[in-house]
Amino acid sequence: MRRRLDQLLKFRQLRMVEALARHQSLTRAAGTLGLTQPALTKMVRELEDLVGEPLFERHARGMRPTPAGRVVLRYARGALADLGRLEDELDLKGQLGQMSVVVGVLPVAAVGILPGAVIRARAEHPNLQIRLVEGPTEALLVQLEAGEVDLVVGRLYPAVIPDSLVREVLYAEPISVMARSSHPLLRIKRPSAKDLAAFDMVLPSFSQRISVDVEQFMAAIGLAASAGSIRSTSRGFIREMLLATEMITVLPRMMMDGDLARGQVRVLPLSAPALARPAGVITNPQRGVSAGARLLIQVLRDTAGELS
Repeated sequence: MRRRLDQLLKFRQLRMVEALARHQSLTRAAGTLGLTQPALTKMVRELEDLVGEPLFERHARGMRPTPAGRVVLRYARGALADLGRLEDELDLKGQLGQMSVVVGVLPVAAVGILPGAVIRARAEHPNLQIRLVEGPTEALLVQLEAGEVDLVVGRLYPAVIPDSLVREVLYAEPISVMARSSHPLLRIKRPSAKDLAAFDMVLPSFSQRISVDVEQFMAAIGLAASAGSIRSTSRGFIREMLLATEMITVLPRMMMDGDLARGQVRVLPLSAPALARPAGVITNPQRGVSAGARLLIQVLRDTAGELS
């Protein structure tokens, strides 16, 4: 059945679908869109009549998309992202050689490889505008599929559900035990798990996946967190505790890259098995890779090669 969506569908209806899916509430979505709740309810019914199926269903915490609603939501996000790109292109019109790229970045890459790559990209391509969006893997992959970001940089976790995204390994994000450069443990040639256990730890809880990797590493070397250990979602807090106390941490090494380079923090020399933690870039071939994204990916390749 042809619904003549190309003739009847309006962008404000796509914005409505995205707002309802994001807020899962008629009241909050109406406020975001500048509408009254009755007006928004009418818009939902009009779009459902046009599509021929219910798009949202009520549940205990508000509203959520039906299977048909999820299909419309996927295309709505893509269309809205393309419209945003059109606006960017028009804004850049007449600026010779001007390009832009929107980068989804995972927490480790945000403080690891990306700052150096951005500095290098700005020096090599001064007309390249870069915007960063930090978030967890699942959220960034949804944005990549919708065209809201051009690429994702960070740890390449295996896909839970098969997808058409392309993953390119560029570097690794090894996990290490680290301490301030004057820490007593550094007087020991090769500290054991028993030596480490004498000190409290400040451990990350940025994301479930990083926490799982850290726990696996600690289990592999026979290390358990002491009763006085602290967990934090703040890299800044972990860094300050590391520099100001005799606490140690277990982190992806790149999260302390700047302090390691400056000699303020050091990796403890353990006889520990390395965990395979490949990282790199993820792109969406179905939407194509923009010229700005291609430039940044090449800079990331060069930066990763030097890090290796």
